Amino acid sequence: MDGAISVIVPTLNAGRQIDTLLTRLEQQTRKPDEIIVVDSSSEDITQEMIKRHPEVKLIVIDRKNFNHGGTRDAMLRESTGDFVLFLTQDAMPSGNDYIAKIVAPFADDEVALVYGRQLPRKDARPAEALVRKYSYGDESMVITKADIPSLGIKAFHSTDVCAAYRRTAYLEVGGFETDVLTNEDMFIAARFLHAGWKIVYEANATVIHSHNFTFKQQYKRNYIQGVEIAKHKDILGDASLSGEGFSLVKYTLGGLLRQGHVIEAMRFTVDCGFRLIGNRNGQRAAAKSHGRKE
Repeated sequence: MDGAISVIVPTLNAGRQIDTLLTRLEQQTRKPDEIIVVDSSSEDITQEMIKRHPEVKLIVIDRKNFNHGGTRDAMLRESTGDFVLFLTQDAMPSGNDYIAKIVAPFADDEVALVYGRQLPRKDARPAEALVRKYSYGDESMVITKADIPSLGIKAFHSTDVCAAYRRTAYLEVGGFETDVLTNEDMFIAARFLHAGWKIVYEANATVIHSHNFTFKQQYKRNYIQGVEIAKHKDILGDASLSGEGFSLVKYTLGGLLRQGHVIEAMRFTVDCGFRLIGNRNGQRAAAKSHGRKE
């Protein structure tokens, strides 16, 4: 696949991870033409570790200026690649062919966005491992505008944990919003589809990435998502989260019980309650701030 490749990694106190991640990127069979790390004024050894990689471009910003959409947009425009890959600091390519695999679908000129598969870390809770397996299956998929009615909200599923963008398509639809709190990847995916571009889920491009969130963290995360999803009804249309959420819960609970993780199943049920309440409260807050009823 022809074209220059840029990789962008936002960091904050990533001292335990960033050296290994950058080394893994430099060892790829398809080496990136450019690696940019944008660091939110880390207080640990992150910047020291980055400077061990002289070919990596380090950009330091004030922490209060970081924004999921705005910072990534600024860095993409700073980069030079025809294809721009985003990774989070805790997403580790599982092999040296990750870049080659995630850019392969761009051989189709109609593909604007490719996102990869997330495999759980060894320390992932049983429920988290099943959630990753449900959300990131082993079959690749090409999504078009015609798939929105059947897939619903899942049509817009994307993740900047491990995603690649065609620069021309990104600029054509206006890029990420500069003031979005989260889900910038979902909203631009929706714009791509509505504009006639294709999105690809490439199951062969894998990274190791998972989280063991506390109930409080899960609530906060879903509250923010609820706010942003409510604010973006014009882009998402009538696609509902509830049906997809129910399917995930059913799959995960069933898997936990089959594996004999009864206590973990009970914990996951409580976890889902925090997710649901957080999301609904976020949507209510967004509706209230716009002076309308839900």
